Amino acid sequence: MPLFGAHVSAAGSLDLAPDNAKQLGCEVFQFFSRSPRGGPSKPITKEVADQFKGKIKEFGMESYIHAPYYINFASSNDRISHGSTNAIREELERGTALGVKYVMTHLGSSKDLGPTTAIKQTIDRIKTIFIKPGKWTTKLLLENSAGAGGVVGANFEELGQIIDGVGEDIGICLDTCHLFASGYAIRTPEEISDILKLVNNYITLDKIKLLHANDSKFELGEHKDRHDDIGNGKLGVNAFKHLMANKTFAKVNWILETPGGEERQKEDLALLKKVRDIK
Repeated sequence: MPLFGAHVSAAGSLDLAPDNAKQLGCEVFQFFSRSPRGGPSKPITKEVADQFKGKIKEFGMESYIHAPYYINFASSNDRISHGSTNAIREELERGTALGVKYVMTHLGSSKDLGPTTAIKQTIDRIKTIFIKPGKWTTKLLLENSAGAGGVVGANFEELGQIIDGVGEDIGICLDTCHLFASGYAIRTPEEISDILKLVNNYITLDKIKLLHANDSKFELGEHKDRHDDIGNGKLGVNAFKHLMANKTFAKVNWILETPGGEERQKEDLALLKKVRDIK
């Protein structure tokens, strides 16, 4: 069965993220290793890395890095597209230093280049990351988008094209709110089964490595990336129960990125654990 966690703050020092996760009741956790809005990353000292790795070992937690928001492999501005490549290389290096399992990233927008060229450039830029790979133990995951405003990776066909084109050992992180916003119904066992058939057609199920568990403020197919707390949105609690009962989604860990704050996330984590632990 899955382990549950949330995106937590690493403000002040990266080695505080495991403490924040434990306080929240996380079994796994996600964090930013640098400012998500831009600027240079702060070097990770050996002391901070040792403290971080010591805590995740003590707490028995896996951890994941979310890449900065500004990543756009499909930008017509070379500074942005190549800068995105460099940033992801750095995140894989930083993740390896900290003992993090995955770095996940959004892919960017096709507005500048149009869908076909945007996919081609995205493949080229991601390939560049791996031209001279470091001895990375952290793996790269691509996150599906909500399909708003011509973003890259809003459907399984595009994600499959990119993964096949890159030809490296990369996986995907599926976000439930983004799936729903993109028009993929996931509220019943039958709908979830149908979605996984599509995934298997274009990507294969073994590429699903992580789930972002978020309810949606908007209805199916509205292409609006607005997360909601579990049970407060248009997906509802039962959708998450059905996802948990599915053998594919029961094999991967879940991360909350819900907006209700720490107390509400504690409630959501407790709810998910309760459903999971019912015999």
